[in-house]
Amino acid sequence: MNSSNRFDLNYKLLAQQFIPQSNGIIDCHTHIVGAKAAKIYARAAHDYGISLTYSMTGLPAVAAVKDVLGDRIKFIAFPDWSAPDPEYSFGEGYTETIEKFYELGSRIVKFWSAPRGVDLGTKIGRPDLLKIDAPHRIASMKRAYELGMIFMVHVGDPDTWFQTRYADASRYGTKRDQYIGFERVLDMFDRPWIGAHMGGWPESLEFLHGMLERHPNLYLDTSATKWMVRELSKFSRSEIISFFSHWRGRIFFGSDIVTNDAHLVSEPTGNEMADKAGSPEQAYDLYASRYWALRTLFETDYQGESPISDPDLAMVNPEQFDKHAAPHLNGMSMGTDMLNDIYNEAFTALINKWRL
Repeated sequence: MNSSNRFDLNYKLLAQQFIPQSNGIIDCHTHIVGAKAAKIYARAAHDYGISLTYSMTGLPAVAAVKDVLGDRIKFIAFPDWSAPDPEYSFGEGYTETIEKFYELGSRIVKFWSAPRGVDLGTKIGRPDLLKIDAPHRIASMKRAYELGMIFMVHVGDPDTWFQTRYADASRYGTKRDQYIGFERVLDMFDRPWIGAHMGGWPESLEFLHGMLERHPNLYLDTSATKWMVRELSKFSRSEIISFFSHWRGRIFFGSDIVTNDAHLVSEPTGNEMADKAGSPEQAYDLYASRYWALRTLFETDYQGESPISDPDLAMVNPEQFDKHAAPHLNGMSMGTDMLNDIYNEAFTALINKWRL
């Protein structure tokens, strides 16, 4: 089964059913890697009305991806995950990386601080390696602040992971624990912060409401499509509309699409992300499915299963679900003004205000 297309949909044809967005859609959160895959992504982005993409693309791949997408892509500074010395690449080396990205025009810097960062840090004897408020990370934030950059952060992970992968709270902390350091740096740096994946807690609009009230410099993006579909669909339309209306101007569209040239070939690599597709056709489905699902969630009254497999269901309840199971998708039928704000106007206002 094609995990991105459980119902054998024609995503290119289905894209034509959405009302064109006059100003285009800005996707503020992607990972576009590989020139060949970028060409497939460009087709999906065009079909679904994406006019501008912000991507976490490694420095060595920036030029090749830029050649494909031109002015339709901008880059977010992020560390070199493949570096042989992670202590350096996430410490002093990250400050240097930020400066290189800045020279290439980047004005957003990413700090990844998911709970599983403890595992990477522990391997090298630095459990605090990816802790959001560790001294070496604050040093990198200070440099980015001096350069006039704004911040993006991944903090927290799905509730499903805290029920399974992170069940050992003595090692990973509770989900609420993840936000202690985050709130500290939010207060330290009065620059805008984009909380990726609905701030890491789409399961609780109440919690997000409190975070946004306490921190006027906090914004959210809707990236991590499977996670958003699964959790936001559990709320009623009135609850979602009320939340998005209240925080209008502080929620941006993002997909978290990850491209890879390995998606275009059939030989498995053993890497979960690289093996999500095995041909150009499957790669297109992989990328387009995320846009179809998010636009369907926000724009339509669709009621039914998502066409994208969600392994988190089986991870939590293997007796009821298999790896190809998918959650219910509850279309929210947002109005035009709200859609315009989420898709383009809110993010455009932010980048204009900060001259990014």
